[in-house]
Amino acid sequence: DYVAAVSVGKVDGTLLLELVFEEDSRAAVDMNVVMTGRGFLVEVQGTAEGEPFTEDELRAMLALARQGIAQLIALQKQALGPLGMVIGEQGEGEGTVVAETQAGRGHA
Repeated sequence: DYVAAVSVGKVDGTLLLELVFEEDSRAAVDMNVVMTGRGFLVEVQGTAEGEPFTEDELRAMLALARQGIAQLIALQKQALGPLGMVIGEQGEGEGTVVAETQAGRGHA
């Protein structure tokens, strides 16, 4: 299966995907989410840096993370070409591809 990770957060009342350093330093909530291509959660780690967040906000951040992870996994499959089709057909735990999105978001 595939694996991808994203960060999500709440900055100035707005939920954002893949916070850059400046956004992360101002985030009221900062969360990292790792999921498989099948939608299973590998890791969820979130912190209220400012005021606490609600369960509805948590669900919204997980939904936003799921969207970003789906985009990453699509890119993984595209980059792997025909091999990408085989990975999804393997049994549990037989193959893992990892990608992250920090490139292109202004990180040094």
